[in-house]
Amino acid sequence: MVGRVIYLIMMVLLIAGCESMVENINQNAALWQKPSRFTTDPNAGKPSDKTLDLGSGVRMEFVLIPAGSFAMGSPDSEKGRKSCEGPVRQVQITRPFYLGKYEVTQDQYAAITGKNPNQIAAPGRDYPQNSVTWGQAAAFCAKVGGRLPTEAEWEYACRAGSSGRFCFGDSDENLKEYAWYSNTAIYHPVGLKKPNSFVLYDMHGNAWEWCQDYWAKNYQDAGTIDPKGPSPVKNPGVPAEARVVRGGEVGKDAADCRCASRWWGAPFQRNIGFRVALDYTPPQ
Repeated sequence: MVGRVIYLIMMVLLIAGCESMVENINQNAALWQKPSRFTTDPNAGKPSDKTLDLGSGVRMEFVLIPAGSFAMGSPDSEKGRKSCEGPVRQVQITRPFYLGKYEVTQDQYAAITGKNPNQIAAPGRDYPQNSVTWGQAAAFCAKVGGRLPTEAEWEYACRAGSSGRFCFGDSDENLKEYAWYSNTAIYHPVGLKKPNSFVLYDMHGNAWEWCQDYWAKNYQDAGTIDPKGPSPVKNPGVPAEARVVRGGEVGKDAADCRCASRWWGAPFQRNIGFRVALDYTPPQ
């Protein structure tokens, strides 16, 4: 009888030992499956955002915008619509690209050019540089290895998946959470309002933004795959070689800050800002 009891006790201990061993094996397997403790980016190995060092402690942040497609322009029924915003067409952006997280600031512009041509708002480190011609904006972009965004890239990035009037929907009332606008006549430091779903700030309001494209009075016969806009065309009442501007500004109403809203700027016009686009090169 005693021998049987001892046998049962030994079997219990053996089973417990096996369970403990299995648990240890499982724990070790889990450790091997976990990422290295040095991996801080949950998307490690995937394309990510980037930052440029402009010198003197000044940096410029970029967001990687994924490729995709969207309906560019506005339907006839959209509140505040202008005739130049149609016809609506499906546009493909076939390659990812980087876009400035914020409008180019006076501090960033001065770091690269050594000048601050701002004529509208008092100079400020984080205020948008809103006093440059299209040529000056394009030259700045080239100096940091970038370019101005195309009009299609700009609207695609502004919408960030939205099909509404704004990046968040259709409400004028909610726009104040995302934009400086409506005759405030005062520019503000970038990044103080809510960003869109791509984490881009001030795509609505604050400062107008130059685009790469020449102005056309509508989208008739416009391209649909990575469109770069028309060649220079004569438009009645519009200066030769006018370029597209987007986003609205502090002195405009909600309708001018819509995703699809567009207007033109003369080549010599200086009351406009911009943000930089960078081409994305996939890792080899």
